[in-house]
Amino acid sequence: MSTYPPPGSGAGGVGRRIEEAVELIEMELRHTIAYVNSAVVPQVRQESISALRNMADTLHTLADRFEKSTGQTPNPPSSPDKDSHAR
Repeated sequence: MSTYPPPGSGAGGVGRRIEEAVELIEMELRHTIAYVNSAVVPQVRQESISALRNMADTLHTLADRFEKSTGQTPNPPSSPDKDSHAR
């Protein structure tokens, strides 16, 4: 087993190979970032919006069940515009 570097890997050979590897890694990283921004982020946003709407519906149903079990009649929600004009 030899500890000598392989032929053709002079002083600039190893450094050049490292530079090429770094360039390839940077290129792959740019492609990965572009993919995440163009495909993953919009999908996550779409699924997050859907999940939030489903949670809102579930909370609304839960609130209705609480009101029904306590026998209270629901009060219509007041809008901020009406409250600010009444003052």
